[in-house]
Amino acid sequence: MSGHSKWATIKRKKARTDAARGKLFSRLTREIIVAAREGGGDPDANTRLRTAIENARANNLPNDNIERAVKRGTGDLPGVEYEEASYELYAPGGVAIIVETLTDNRNRTVSEIRHIVTKYNGTMAEAGSVSWQFEKKGTFVVEAGTGEGEEEGREVDEDTLLEVVLEAGAEDLEAEDGLFYVTCPVEAFAAVRDALSEAGIGFRDAAISQVPQNDLMLEPAQQGTALRILEALEEQDDVQNVWTNLDIQDDALDNPDPE
Repeated sequence: MSGHSKWATIKRKKARTDAARGKLFSRLTREIIVAAREGGGDPDANTRLRTAIENARANNLPNDNIERAVKRGTGDLPGVEYEEASYELYAPGGVAIIVETLTDNRNRTVSEIRHIVTKYNGTMAEAGSVSWQFEKKGTFVVEAGTGEGEEEGREVDEDTLLEVVLEAGAEDLEAEDGLFYVTCPVEAFAAVRDALSEAGIGFRDAAISQVPQNDLMLEPAQQGTALRILEALEEQDDVQNVWTNLDIQDDALDNPDPE
């Protein structure tokens, strides 16, 4: 399994904990606000907003919260102004990382990210020095038992899923631990999303992701160090996404090196 999919699995497990603390809901809400602000409040005419709302519903964000977030984005309700910012950095061992944020205070955010990077012996990088190692792709995470309507809870067949997404323009499908990871070109993102919906196959996450062109393998001890910086970045309140080229091995997850 590729490293980016393994990291996605780890983030999904962590997201369940985040949801209990409200952090996941905060991230979902911010994405809706920014999407509505940039493209308007009609999800049928705003692909980013539609995807943000579908992700929010898949993660059980209440409809009232979704409606308020849309109105804050369109200006119908007062709210905080968020701006997007991304940062490129390296973890020990040459692990490439891209951090995407939505923040109401860019100076605070970059200061906190710099603190995390310094604490774990990483380095901040200049724009472009890391991103060339990644390619933007549409990605979907589908869980077994995500059928909709009368078929809700049915087992999603991998062959059927593959046929649906390939016909819509997807490039690849990987399976791991009851999860399916679908990858497609950015220009096919909306078509794949619509094909899944029309087939009654729900998804738990959909995004325009930074997918590494090549995964980096490290010894378990080095991986543990890299994982700590990745997890610390995920926990920062303004961070929306963390992308990495680290090929994460199970040994590193079972035996992380000590602080």
